[in-house]
Amino acid sequence: MRMQTSGSIRIPNSEVIDSTVPQYITGPVQLVVFDMAGTTVVDDGLVTQAFEAAATAVGVPEAGETRERARKYVLDTMGQSKIAVFRALFGAEGAAETANEEFERAYGELITRGVEPVAGASEVLAGLRARGIATAFTTGFSPATQQRILRTLGWTEAVDHVLAPTAGLRGRPYPDLVLAAALTAQVDDLANVIVVGDTSSDIETARRARVGLSVGVLTGAHDEATLRAAGADAVLASVADLPALIPDS
Repeated sequence: MRMQTSGSIRIPNSEVIDSTVPQYITGPVQLVVFDMAGTTVVDDGLVTQAFEAAATAVGVPEAGETRERARKYVLDTMGQSKIAVFRALFGAEGAAETANEEFERAYGELITRGVEPVAGASEVLAGLRARGIATAFTTGFSPATQQRILRTLGWTEAVDHVLAPTAGLRGRPYPDLVLAAALTAQVDDLANVIVVGDTSSDIETARRARVGLSVGVLTGAHDEATLRAAGADAVLASVADLPALIPDS
């Protein structure tokens, strides 16, 4: 059984911390739920490159207003389940499935050329585990693509729980993945959970799950203003800065 930590959630004074947030949120931290691409994994535009291939596969013109609207929607909904995004864009289930299959194929090909962790991410994951705090990865990718990323990084054992959208679990912005992680980790209270991500969808998921702290990071898709507008309790330059919010007891 995983040891419960008595570390409390701390929000230190910082230029990227909203002064309206309480400086300390007391209570044990039992689980930290991390997004992957853009949060713990360097993206370098791979998601948008894979989207371009998916859009072409379903006949979206390579230039023009239709393509631009689709690109904007993909950027706005970063972090959400990819099949859900394609359903919203293309309507017909067949077109959405074709787009999703091409997206997964293209993204899988791109990551074979190399994918890297965000600087300091590996150390943060190991440090939390050493302190008895459970960790989880969630994503908008399919389970197969998620596992491929983890194998490429050598991260198959890096966290305690790995979750992706499935028939029984809705993706972001729904709270399902966070709630499933909390149930699996057997946390005592959702107030003892931290969610970390680079998109407004991550923050919205945290809000809907009513976790103790939602943390945005600036290494991915959305900027500080977007993350704050979504309701982030804290915004950090990188996931590497997360330990400062969870001081030793």
